[in-house]
Amino acid sequence: MNRSSVLPGPRLRDPGGKGLHGTLRRLSAAQKGAAGAPAYSRFVNRRLGRLLAALAFHAGLTPNAVTALSAVATGTGIALVALVPPSVPMGLVVAACLVLGYALDAADGQLARLRGGGSPAGEWLDHMVDAAKASSLHLAVLIGLHQHTDVDPVVLLVPLGYCVVDAVTYFGTMLNEALRAQHGVATRAQPTAERVGTGRSLLTLPTDYGLLACVFVLYGWTGGFVPVYTVLFLAAAGFLALASVKWFREMGRLPR
Repeated sequence: MNRSSVLPGPRLRDPGGKGLHGTLRRLSAAQKGAAGAPAYSRFVNRRLGRLLAALAFHAGLTPNAVTALSAVATGTGIALVALVPPSVPMGLVVAACLVLGYALDAADGQLARLRGGGSPAGEWLDHMVDAAKASSLHLAVLIGLHQHTDVDPVVLLVPLGYCVVDAVTYFGTMLNEALRAQHGVATRAQPTAERVGTGRSLLTLPTDYGLLACVFVLYGWTGGFVPVYTVLFLAAAGFLALASVKWFREMGRLPR
């Protein structure tokens, strides 16, 4: 999921008459801070989102239209996982759909800034789509493995647990921001990309939704997909456990 969409970014307007390259330069100069962003989201997805936002701007699309396209792309990939027997071509198509959907998820906020700023309704829609994909992707894996493969039934506990972990992580992230705002505490600072080392981004890479999307290229090879998917689940669960301790302490320091 795109955690960075929780934090607001600078507003900007595209200079008229400078074309696609000018729009891309403006977007690049106004990127939001990369604090804590995993490597794929930081170095790959934001660049893809920037390109798609510029293309959408010049095509006259609205941010909500881009969010809808993201939902369609991601939903197509999820439906394939649940309904179609695994194969190498199918895995490639699923990965492409999920990667495109994630890039469009990064594009809608950037497009909103190009158009002068987003709306509460647009932000609500973006988060609702993120919340839906966070759970439905793992439920689709559960259905697909059960219906179309002969994996050990114990393996089915992995997507079930992954669904819970991702849902709780997303809820916790949103709740932290809401409680900080409610108690008059500023949200997390957004240091520039230059101030955030690549080590942290690489360390959190196993928790990156973008990496998970790419892993579906292995979906046609169940013997390879299941172990990798399980490792990512364990990494996500470990991250949630550590983050929960940190978040609880932060909430304990909020003014009453």
